[in-house]
Amino acid sequence: MYQFKDSNGCLVRLTFEEQGFVQDAKHIWVICRYNDQWLLTDHQSRGLEFPGGKVESGETLEQAAIREVREETGAELKALQYIGQYQVTCEQQIMYKTIFFATVSTLTTKSHYFETSGPMLIPELPENIYERPEFSFIMKDLVLTYSLERIGKMQLI
Repeated sequence: MYQFKDSNGCLVRLTFEEQGFVQDAKHIWVICRYNDQWLLTDHQSRGLEFPGGKVESGETLEQAAIREVREETGAELKALQYIGQYQVTCEQQIMYKTIFFATVSTLTTKSHYFETSGPMLIPELPENIYERPEFSFIMKDLVLTYSLERIGKMQLI
């Protein structure tokens, strides 16, 4: 397990154990690849980030991941793999988010991408992502760093 503070000063705990922290996490985050590129979404207020969001009532974590990626990018998934889960504690509020890795089979242009401006494909994530204002704060903490290491160890890319 990893523990650190995020860019907002909140305590983050990250695990790659299969059971995670809780079974009923209410948020998901999907690190996506399409044709050897990273598939991000351009969130209208936060900037570039991997797709994610809230789990709706009656949805599994996997169903939420598939839906959020489709809504925010127009992508259909070929494969979805559980990576881990993290807990963010900030001002006595606790949020749990489950992390997935997805490979995309198709990317379709849509007329509406909900709260995002649609997909953004980039060949490489910049090394100085922490200094780049166009990227969301979600991309600027160690959750991404450790998750990418884990994806590499799992030989998913």
